[in-house]
Amino acid sequence: MKERDFDIWLSKFRASIATYDYYIDFEKVYRNVDEIKIELNILNSLIGSKNIKEDFIKVLKKYPETLKVIPILLAKRENEIYCQDENGGYLYRFKVEKYPPNSHLFYERCCYFMEQTGLFDLLQNHLINNLVDYVTGVETGLDSNGRKNRGGHLMEDLVEKYIQKAGFMKDVNYFKEMYLVDIEKRWNKDLSALSNQGKAAKRFDFVVKTASTIYAIETNFYTGGGSKLNETARSYKMLSKEAETVEGFEFVWFTDGIGWKSARGNLRETFEVMEHIYSIDDMENKVMQEIFK
Repeated sequence: MKERDFDIWLSKFRASIATYDYYIDFEKVYRNVDEIKIELNILNSLIGSKNIKEDFIKVLKKYPETLKVIPILLAKRENEIYCQDENGGYLYRFKVEKYPPNSHLFYERCCYFMEQTGLFDLLQNHLINNLVDYVTGVETGLDSNGRKNRGGHLMEDLVEKYIQKAGFMKDVNYFKEMYLVDIEKRWNKDLSALSNQGKAAKRFDFVVKTASTIYAIETNFYTGGGSKLNETARSYKMLSKEAETVEGFEFVWFTDGIGWKSARGNLRETFEVMEHIYSIDDMENKVMQEIFK
């Protein structure tokens, strides 16, 4: 490959790696709502009720399974909710099997909960028209909180798509989350130089296997700075040096993100000595087809 300029390379780093399904996983939202659609439609009968307490107790008696959907009306996934007021504290368990059938105390507690949390008001005063639509909105809001978890895998997922685009097949000639010891066993390769003589249980995000070479791959994306970036750059610089001592084995690092601009010094040092360090721009320009031959 032709010699690259670090500053030009870094200038093409991205501010975000958000994919189209990063913001909301609608499939998951619809799936969660569908699982409780029947119970929600039963509770729809309470919307606009003039005698909400009595009608609610009737519903619970006839359809006790509706109890399980109460927490999601408050944007809670747990089936236990603790509440405290001047009358004391109580742990509400929204599993009907936790209570004796037709228990007066049970129904009174449920009604107190519905009244104090504002759910009776929501239903009785027709502030909503349909609980299925309402919970779809709640689930959408809850799913937005999962963006951070999804974000942690975005670079990994992107790299995998480019590996596949380069013609590799999972568990045939590329592998996900593979430990050094598994690489050694599968291809009878001594990698003790990378594992501190077997003391370190190193795991790579991907391993690509070609006819002559094993490529161990790490991926990451940083939107913000911090000491972790410097540590990562130094660690991968060392890993790359160790990989050079093993014939038929190469270490490849795909990284990106404007967070690196605050740690450019360490990244530059690694860039200058590491052969296989690439960005999203490199992947878009078919770098995988060039290196994985």
